[in-house]
Amino acid sequence: MKRLFTIASSLMTAATFTLGAAETEPGFVSLFDGKTFSGWEKSVEHPDTWVIEDGAFVARGDRNHLFYMGHHAPFQNFELKVEVMTKPGSNGGIYFHTKYQEKEWPKYGFETQVNNTHGDWKKTGSIYDVVNVRSSPAKDDQWWTQHIIVQGDRVIVKVNDQVVTDYTEPPGTRPGKDFTRKLDVGTFALQAHDPKSVIFYKNIRFKRLP
Repeated sequence: MKRLFTIASSLMTAATFTLGAAETEPGFVSLFDGKTFSGWEKSVEHPDTWVIEDGAFVARGDRNHLFYMGHHAPFQNFELKVEVMTKPGSNGGIYFHTKYQEKEWPKYGFETQVNNTHGDWKKTGSIYDVVNVRSSPAKDDQWWTQHIIVQGDRVIVKVNDQVVTDYTEPPGTRPGKDFTRKLDVGTFALQAHDPKSVIFYKNIRFKRLP
């Protein structure tokens, strides 16, 4: 009898947790199981840069980009939420509307900057070289939520529910030569920027928008 009560209590707790999560973020789907690289592919340069620790992708080493290549891709209009933490002096990024690339900095799509205290003045929440901000609302050694919303010609980047950038692409915008920075369709990627940067990315989830 005691065993049956314990099992029933466990099931009720699990159901309550699942319902609570659904109520908090209805429609969101996870892109990372917290244990493996399933659905993700590293670029070919310095693949050992990425490891998984305590349910997070950890960028610790030379430049490499980790692209989402799972069956949910590609993405056009969406909300993307990523929990991020940086160590002091770190630089990274979250890309959208990008494509897998074996090496170098991703040419396609946009990068939303992850940088609180690195020497680059373009700080967390910037849409890199499109809308740049000089001050980060996030802090090193503390988790924050980076929330990217793309719908039509508009991009909003929030950090812990604070709007950092709000960009509307001008009519007639054409892709750049070196970096397209043009709204289109594509996948997501995470950046490992340099050997001195250590960044954690976890709880990666998205929701499609009309």
